[in-house]
Amino acid sequence: MNKNKKFFYLSLISIAAVVNGCGGYPTVVSLPYDFRGTSINSAATESFPQIAPPYIVFVSDRNGIQSVYLYNSQNRKLVDLLGLNFLDAIASSPSISEDGRYIVFVANRNGRSCIYLYDRQTRQRRNLTENIEAEVRNPSINADGNRIVYEIARNGHWEVAFIDL
Repeated sequence: MNKNKKFFYLSLISIAAVVNGCGGYPTVVSLPYDFRGTSINSAATESFPQIAPPYIVFVSDRNGIQSVYLYNSQNRKLVDLLGLNFLDAIASSPSISEDGRYIVFVANRNGRSCIYLYDRQTRQRRNLTENIEAEVRNPSINADGNRIVYEIARNGHWEVAFIDL
């Protein structure tokens, strides 16, 4: 094989690899649907999904109020989160640490939004923004579970802030 043919075939293979991408087309995974509300998908609205394999944390209004839920995709079951949700608050924007131990989320009670950290090992919930007199939203926890970044309304606009744990 001469040099020009080799170059042509190598170029063709390189172009094919670039055009086809690294992994091909994404695959849509069908997750279980359950009218009883015991799986990830229910007859209610599910929103704000975040993933840290094998966990998916999300908000659902399946019990009449927006609450945080945790789904284990390995065993395809909801994980019990005793002590996380309020009976009188609307939850939103959950985020989970890489190991699945910590969940951070916003709860709006009586028109005031606060960021809470829930520790799955101790089953304790802690208000991280109790002393902040401003609206907060969209918390995200880092992989190690030791820093939370969020948005705060100050000086007439939204700013990014963080909390070191």
